[in-house]
Amino acid sequence: MNKYTGSFDITLTPCKSDVVEAGRMIIEKHYKGDLQGIGRGQMLSSRSHTEGSAGYVAIETFEGSLHGKMGTFTLLHKGIMNRGDKTLKITIVPDSGSGELTGIIGNMTIDIAEDVHYYDLMVEL
Repeated sequence: MNKYTGSFDITLTPCKSDVVEAGRMIIEKHYKGDLQGIGRGQMLSSRSHTEGSAGYVAIETFEGSLHGKMGTFTLLHKGIMNRGDKTLKITIVPDSGSGELTGIIGNMTIDIAEDVHYYDLMVEL
């Protein structure tokens, strides 16, 4: 697998929902670094009655370039906080790549330092 790195800015826009007892957000990310482009998607989140415990899922579609190769792919996010202990798994949805990113597989990790979001993308293409 090859490793690609960079950062992104994120905007979360709340959505009103009368159906689901979860927070729903529209995601828009502007990627910099080896990924150049925009990620758009939706997130559902829920907090428990215990402080530091929550969960979220999201689907995000990236459109742009990876190290100069143009195309799209979709990321599936699953995040859990268990009394402050965080676990985040972000996987590229199989067969979601298009253009020069057709066949892409892999995963992403995110780190937040001093209010900046950094990503490491591990992929095979």
